[in-house]
Amino acid sequence: MTKPADSPTTFDLTPPDPAERKALEADLTPEEAEVLLRHGTEAPFCGGLLDNKEDGVYCCRLCGLPLFQAHTKFESGTGWPSFFAPYNEAHVVGVRDTSYGMIRIETRCARCDSHQGHVFPDGPRPTGLRYCINSVSLEFVGHGEPLRDPLRRGDNAHLAETA
Repeated sequence: MTKPADSPTTFDLTPPDPAERKALEADLTPEEAEVLLRHGTEAPFCGGLLDNKEDGVYCCRLCGLPLFQAHTKFESGTGWPSFFAPYNEAHVVGVRDTSYGMIRIETRCARCDSHQGHVFPDGPRPTGLRYCINSVSLEFVGHGEPLRDPLRRGDNAHLAETA
């Protein structure tokens, strides 16, 4: 995993406390909760962000942490948004997943531990990785727009560092 040269490293990755977690989870739709909290998968070719080509950042739908930048998104033909690198290597955690009789690497948000998707070693250069992510696990924030900061961690101040 590589970190884009212009991404900040100062986002607060402290997990939400139980009260914060409860408030974050209360805001989810049933489909979002199934994927983010129970490691589900949305149907392929149905996600709202699959065809998004706007400039910006893709953030965790649960806690708002930036996970991927738009310039790392590519068309993989798999039916899910795919990225070749995380926004910051520290923002995406890989966990061994042996469900469904396969060995895969599940990707989770480093701050809130929500399920995002999986990473595979068949992506394009420069990383050779394909982060295959559920649209409902993400929220897109257009370039220049403020991040949603539900944990009040000052996430928008970090965007100013890269401007």
